[in-house]
Amino acid sequence: MKKQKGRTFIIGDLHGAYKALIQCLKRSDFDYQNDTLIQLGDVADGHQEVYECVEELLKIKNLIAIKGNHDAWLLEFIQTDFHPASWTYGGLGTLKSYLKYKEGPKVCFPKGSGYKTSLNSSDIPPLHRHFFQNQKLYYISDENMCFVHGGFDRYKDFFSQTEKNYCWDRQLWTEALSHQNDGNTQDTFEMVTQFKTIFIGHTNTLNYGTDQPITALNVINMDTGAGSYGKLTIMNIDTKAIWQSDPLNELYLQNSKESVNANTTY
Repeated sequence: MKKQKGRTFIIGDLHGAYKALIQCLKRSDFDYQNDTLIQLGDVADGHQEVYECVEELLKIKNLIAIKGNHDAWLLEFIQTDFHPASWTYGGLGTLKSYLKYKEGPKVCFPKGSGYKTSLNSSDIPPLHRHFFQNQKLYYISDENMCFVHGGFDRYKDFFSQTEKNYCWDRQLWTEALSHQNDGNTQDTFEMVTQFKTIFIGHTNTLNYGTDQPITALNVINMDTGAGSYGKLTIMNIDTKAIWQSDPLNELYLQNSKESVNANTTY
């Protein structure tokens, strides 16, 4: 049977969960040469295989990589040799991941107000630096679907907003949930720039008692807890069929507790 070509998939926040990424790509029968993958950001921070996640994403011919707030922190380190969160909030996983591949001394003392480490920005491979430097703040499809890590201010023109809005906003999601829970029957809610569907990550659905994507009005939240003890989810955006990884606390037994504590706040 000939495989269907040109499908488009979306996958949520990775947080260094390479094992989960591989499971999702295999279980969805993702075609690295012909299918398109939209990745919603936060490749960095959490589990200790950020390096491996980037390597795998770079194999995908048609990749649309969105910037997450954790990726923005790593990019600042790449550009300045300074990590703005001192490798906290899951950053220790990123640090340990890249230290594994560093040549020479590998020093990491996770104590005090920051991390003393032998990792320099120059130790990040050039292709990885290019990856994080070229992530998109958002992607708008021909079908007027919006893909963004955090959200945006719905009371302002979408295209005139800042990186902080796109990478950090949670108000869009909480207001969509509130409108739906209040019994509103409309498919969308008021915003200056209208989209058919908005796909987001950033806000872990485990906070709402589920490891499944949640839809509120026309907003679909794809962050199903790969940064902690949930699952990673990949979705075919046309059929809305989903495939998931095993629970992350089963894939990463040793650092699952550390990842939960690191990523539930930011």
